[in-house]
Amino acid sequence: MRLTTKGRFAVTAMMDLAMRGEEGPVALASISERQKISLSYLEQLFGKLRRHKLVDSVRGPGGGYCIARPFDQVAVADIIRAVDEQLDATQCGGRENCHDEHRCMTHDLWSTLNAKMFDYLASVTLAELVGREKAKRDVGAIVLEDKRLGPQPRARSGRDKVPAVV
Repeated sequence: MRLTTKGRFAVTAMMDLAMRGEEGPVALASISERQKISLSYLEQLFGKLRRHKLVDSVRGPGGGYCIARPFDQVAVADIIRAVDEQLDATQCGGRENCHDEHRCMTHDLWSTLNAKMFDYLASVTLAELVGREKAKRDVGAIVLEDKRLGPQPRARSGRDKVPAVV
């Protein structure tokens, strides 16, 4: 499978943007800093994302990028396709010439895998990814708060009962 850094970085940057875009446009420099992705690389990716109408740019002070449509209408496959990423597990790139210029015996297997990967990525939306990430962070915040409060009394189970003295 050839899902490279380009596709991974594009999805990561879009998640970052979606999670912070409620307050207004997000600067690529801040995404770059948080996600440790080169600013010039993000500029290239966001140019492609903008051409595919996945993001809108806002110029001027306080400018940056916003997601162009509702999060539940942006699939991971849309993001990957926008940055020209190929999802291909075949050795021949789908040309059926990987075995001495002929189709290999396992071509159908890898082609089917390509279709399944694409179907899966098309079924996962930015809204779902952001929801999962926020849920993880909420659980982490609860755990952190519990640690700040110190040890909590534990619930007693039936096995903890002391036998009555007769």
